[in-house]
Amino acid sequence: MAKITQAHIDALKRKVENYRQILEINNVLNSVLIRHDVGIDALLHYLMQSAVKLTASEGASVLLWDEEQNKLKFAATSTANRSSRNIIGQSVPLNSLAGTIFKERRLIEVDNITGDPRHYSQVDQNIQFETRSLLGVPLVSNNRAIGVLEVVNKHTLPWTEEDRVNLSVLASEAATAIEVAQLMQALQRANDELNELDKLKSDFIAIASHELRTPLGIILGYASFLQEDDDSAVSMQATKIMEGALQLRRIIESMINLRYIKQKSSELHLQPVPLTNLLQDIKHDSLAIPGAASVEIQVAGETPAVDVLIDRSRIAMAFQSIISNAVTFSEEGGAITLSAHVEGGLGCVSVRDDGQGIEPAQLERIFEEFYQVEDHMIRHHGGLGIGLSITRAIVQAHNGKVWAKSDGIGHGATFTVALPLVK
Repeated sequence: MAKITQAHIDALKRKVENYRQILEINNVLNSVLIRHDVGIDALLHYLMQSAVKLTASEGASVLLWDEEQNKLKFAATSTANRSSRNIIGQSVPLNSLAGTIFKERRLIEVDNITGDPRHYSQVDQNIQFETRSLLGVPLVSNNRAIGVLEVVNKHTLPWTEEDRVNLSVLASEAATAIEVAQLMQALQRANDELNELDKLKSDFIAIASHELRTPLGIILGYASFLQEDDDSAVSMQATKIMEGALQLRRIIESMINLRYIKQKSSELHLQPVPLTNLLQDIKHDSLAIPGAASVEIQVAGETPAVDVLIDRSRIAMAFQSIISNAVTFSEEGGAITLSAHVEGGLGCVSVRDDGQGIEPAQLERIFEEFYQVEDHMIRHHGGLGIGLSITRAIVQAHNGKVWAKSDGIGHGATFTVALPLVK
């Protein structure tokens, strides 16, 4: 039986400690795949610290492939030098050591860098550093090379098999985490750009709406004055101007209301309102809708004696869009019926009309932003197509639901809004 010496014991201890470190690193890198709040800079910093510790080296660097520029660039370095930050973003030739590791996707070790023509000395000159030895491995994720992990200046040469295995395992684990972090970073940039575009859109609409309202008010004033002119031809032309100006005012009001598409629950001023009162409010407010005088708006059936929790002004806006559509697509003399019931712990208000109706395939799409039932080139009714999307946003902010039903063209439509009851 072989005698166990102190050297064997020490070697076993080193292996155990080595495995413990790799396991700890593996756990940290795996957590990156779960957590989305870890930035890529922090990840690369941890990766380099781990590489230096596992290989007993002076420093480490990570180079990542830039797909837009087709270049291999320094993404991070742990070199303890004030000038080291100058190389971040600097590219290296593909015939350099790092470039060869990347292209050929293989480990390269050099004990004496001075005699290797592939060494890119320009980096050392830029940061006033001397690279004496190097061990580098490719970063490969999903069978695709994404960069290089390298450690430099091992304290006690030569590089060992343990160094090679440790750095290869570390690179294998880190590559996936780096790619996930890069994707999250790209997603965040895209979200920031979308938010900026959304803000620009909102600002433009607010400014344009404000600037249009002033001259429009003047046009309406003069048109109203000219309508009373004794000359019938002038009065008729003024009436047409008035109709066009009123339509433009409705479009401007719709533009202003665009902000409610992003309605948040925290912005609502909720209060308990009896369902009976809500129906009466809806009927009363509908009288001011253009064209409402040409149809009959009525309340049918008994209304349950319950209260709903709502922001009264916002819900009024939601129902105004529904009834405005019902009026628009109803024939003169048609009927619009309001009714209420309780279902599934929600107070439901339905608006039924006997107008044009809706094709079943469009019952969901009519709530999309800017969607028009009629083709925009031949449609007979105006509007931006945002009324029902605003209705949906407001109702959802109340933790409610809205939907439409119709048996098709010529059979009218029923819109139902379900709102939370006061408990």
